[in-house]
Amino acid sequence: MKFTIVERKVEIPDELREYALRKVEKLDRYFQKDSTATITFSELRGRQTVEITVSHGGIIFRAEETTTDMFASVDGAISSIERQIRKNKTRLEKRLREGAFDKASQPEQLEYSEEEYEVVRHKKFTVKPMSVDEAILQMNLLGHQFFFFQNSDDGNAHAVIYKRAAGGYGLIESE
Repeated sequence: MKFTIVERKVEIPDELREYALRKVEKLDRYFQKDSTATITFSELRGRQTVEITVSHGGIIFRAEETTTDMFASVDGAISSIERQIRKNKTRLEKRLREGAFDKASQPEQLEYSEEEYEVVRHKKFTVKPMSVDEAILQMNLLGHQFFFFQNSDDGNAHAVIYKRAAGGYGLIESE
């Protein structure tokens, strides 16, 4: 597994870095060799946030934990990713390492029911080319949290504008 550590507005001590790497390495038992992990440490309004993103063969697992202690945040994010993997194990077995779900490798046995993904609403609408500012205005006028549009500033590529929980707006663009 390849690791990337990102520090945003915070410097972390070496012992926390080593602790996080040890914890994320334990996830390696589920994946084959071509997986990557990004660990992002940040601080916002006095709260310590750790975001862990693990990517393997086009599947992305992401967990974010915010506490007053970075070590606790790392533990919470790791357990959240393990929960995601165990919950979806039947769907993921073909893509993960052979024997990843053997009883010997699981510290605790939790039963998860297989849930169906059910689309409960279909909606079609005309996508119009507009600038990012126009899309933000339209989203706010509709009172939505996100808005799908064609970005006229970027050659009419499909894009989504959304309100961020930390304030401001985010833009997701297609390549």
